[in-house]
Amino acid sequence: MIIKNVKLKNFRSHDFFELNCWKETTMISGENGSGKTSILEAIYEAMQGKSFRAVDREILKRGEKFYRVELEYVTGEKVVLSYDGESEKKTFVAGGKKTARLAKKNKYPVIFFGPEDLNLVASSPSKKRDYFDRFLVQMEPMYSGMISRYSKALRQRNELLKQENTTKDMLFSWNVLLAKYGAEIWKRRESGVEKVNRKITEMYRSIAENNDIVELKLIKDGGDGQNESNYLRRLEENFLKDKILGHTSFGVHRDDYEFVFNGSGAEGSASRGEVRSMVIALKFIEAKILEETLGKKPVVLLDDVFSELDEMRQKALVKNFKENQVIITSVNAVEDVV
Repeated sequence: MIIKNVKLKNFRSHDFFELNCWKETTMISGENGSGKTSILEAIYEAMQGKSFRAVDREILKRGEKFYRVELEYVTGEKVVLSYDGESEKKTFVAGGKKTARLAKKNKYPVIFFGPEDLNLVASSPSKKRDYFDRFLVQMEPMYSGMISRYSKALRQRNELLKQENTTKDMLFSWNVLLAKYGAEIWKRRESGVEKVNRKITEMYRSIAENNDIVELKLIKDGGDGQNESNYLRRLEENFLKDKILGHTSFGVHRDDYEFVFNGSGAEGSASRGEVRSMVIALKFIEAKILEETLGKKPVVLLDDVFSELDEMRQKALVKNFKENQVIITSVNAVEDVV
């Protein structure tokens, strides 16, 4: 067991909430709208330093001045995060030190699985990028900095493109930064896809009990074979087009991911059950890769997914996560499966 106790104060709809974990699997049951997902969100934020779905001002309970989350591990170590609504500043206290961001050494790997993830195969490119970026950040914390620096450079370039008197030369420094960070982001995304593909067919078959072949593809804007110099060249060539559009039309911010099922796009060729088996297989692979990379078994947060799955896939979840600490939310109790 990893987590011992979690306390929430003014976190979304919760005035105060305390969760004690007495065993490897903890069940949180309640009606829709009762704040079950918020509890998992608080746990995720305390372990990773950032929410998976919102910014701090959206998390703060309406009418309150601050929110606070205190997470205690079974080792006795604690992480306390606080957000001040007036200053809009967040602080972490971990390992006896107070910081503005959760340090890498104080982070712990966590897998979040919600109902919306079951629609990942057919979701928008931006949602798929966000999904895999969150995974890559856990695997390689420096990736977060790359994404942040790229995003800042992209905003600056887009702002200049909206101004009437902007020349091609005025964009050069931002083009250089976008090419530098964009090429690095591509390398990490490609590496992540390669790691997933080493395991995904075998893992899928263990769930679906058939001989189908599954693959994940990174659809890079501009195609394969891109590097930093090509990236810079494309940005410069697109100046007139981008000036008319008022935004940057080329780059990693336009990448997509595609699930391939027996050689065809899964979105159009796989059944609903097959798609769900792919997503479940992906979750298992994420947990294995994080454990192999970080040397820690991730905590697994399952947000009301049992009601969306048939008995076969419910049992697959339980079987594959039996060695992890699992925290489950559900409208109905699922102890018969757990």
